[in-house]
Amino acid sequence: MSEGSKGSSLAFGQVVIGPPGSGKTTYCHGMQEFMSRIGRKVTVVNLDPANEAMPYQCSVDIAELITLPDVMENLKLGPNGGLIYCMEYLEANFDWLQEKLAAFRGHYYLFDCPGQVELYTHHHALKNVFAQLAKWNFRLAAVHLVDSHYCTDPGKFISVLCTSLSTMLHVELPHVNVLSKMDLIEQNYRRLNEKLVEVIEDYSLVSFVPLNVQDKESMRQVMQAVDKANGYSFGDQEHRSLEALMSAAVGADFHFASYPFPLILCWVEF
Repeated sequence: MSEGSKGSSLAFGQVVIGPPGSGKTTYCHGMQEFMSRIGRKVTVVNLDPANEAMPYQCSVDIAELITLPDVMENLKLGPNGGLIYCMEYLEANFDWLQEKLAAFRGHYYLFDCPGQVELYTHHHALKNVFAQLAKWNFRLAAVHLVDSHYCTDPGKFISVLCTSLSTMLHVELPHVNVLSKMDLIEQNYRRLNEKLVEVIEDYSLVSFVPLNVQDKESMRQVMQAVDKANGYSFGDQEHRSLEALMSAAVGADFHFASYPFPLILCWVEF
């Protein structure tokens, strides 16, 4: 993965971003398990220096380079300033990241990123990290998680749309917006969500894929949307494994010929 080497092989993956509490770590855990079951070799990279309790198997951890508690204690910074410092420190130590990632060449990468919104809307350190990964022939898609409870209030949802759009423009990666925790939304918000969906579909600036991390079909739809965004193509073995997994999930034969890649539409279904 030498910089500027056009002959090196491509690496594919996702940078999982979003505000605190949106389910990024849970998503990485669920997607790691799902992809592993269909035969895809997955490496999870923790880029959140405040992430101390990781449920997934972490192959590369920024805590080996820097941690938020150490920065806050030694530099007398708050959590927001500390996170920004950590990302700038990571940017200044690309060689560490390159060496760690090189050990997992041929894997699919999931980057679990911090939850500070400013890092994705106007600060440049993490954006520069993504740009450097692109120079190392990584083909990445940004998976922007948003807690679906924001759909229950029009004002909050409009705020989410503005933040998502700002993030899409700033990060400059193929982008898949995901409404997480769909299984926790109450039934009595159905009509409100339908009206919000109609407004967003009419303008098509920001669209969302719904996610229930406990549901295999929901995970498949998100995975295929991301695969389409970053250009990853299925191998024959993975195709057969995914077909077998989904057949078990739905209790019937599952044929990909009948299920093309889904459009990334804004819809919320209960």
